[in-house]
Amino acid sequence: MQWLTILFLGIAANLDNLGFGLAYGIQKVRIPILSNAVIAILSMMVTALAMVAAEGLAYIMPEQIANRLGGFMLCLIGVWMLIQELKPNQALCKNNLHADKDGNRILSVREVLPLGFLLSANSLAGGFGMGVSGGPMTATVLSIGVFSFLTIHCGNRFGGALTRFYLGRHPGVLAGGLLIVIGIVEMAI
Repeated sequence: MQWLTILFLGIAANLDNLGFGLAYGIQKVRIPILSNAVIAILSMMVTALAMVAAEGLAYIMPEQIANRLGGFMLCLIGVWMLIQELKPNQALCKNNLHADKDGNRILSVREVLPLGFLLSANSLAGGFGMGVSGGPMTATVLSIGVFSFLTIHCGNRFGGALTRFYLGRHPGVLAGGLLIVIGIVEMAI
């Protein structure tokens, strides 16, 4: 059951990345493999740091309370993502379409660094929630990194095609819902 939680967390934490990739794909701005890898590595580093901090907190409280706290935090993050999705023009990908500073239609490593930190916010929160509830660090970090890379790549590659679907235009709905479900499962187990 924990592997499913890790898999779903990897997906949920990176659905904003899908929107990011889509936004640039629609505008025919390419995100090279190296730039995409930098974003994935940043997300993995942030997740690992959050999990280490959360595991430290978990040592000072009973395991059952730590699991419930971690699950509750994941639910709160999911609700926050759903609320953000309801606000018009607040999506990350809409506010940061001007990262291609040199106008060459390719996002360099330097151009994606600030965006990588912004995109890793969900990884920070998800990693903290999993760390408090005692999830395995290596598997969680790898899941976050792999899905970061895949969602940006797929979004960028398929740009215009995915925006025809509701979830392509509103990835926060699915991400928020998944985090709420993961949080409820973590609290129940």
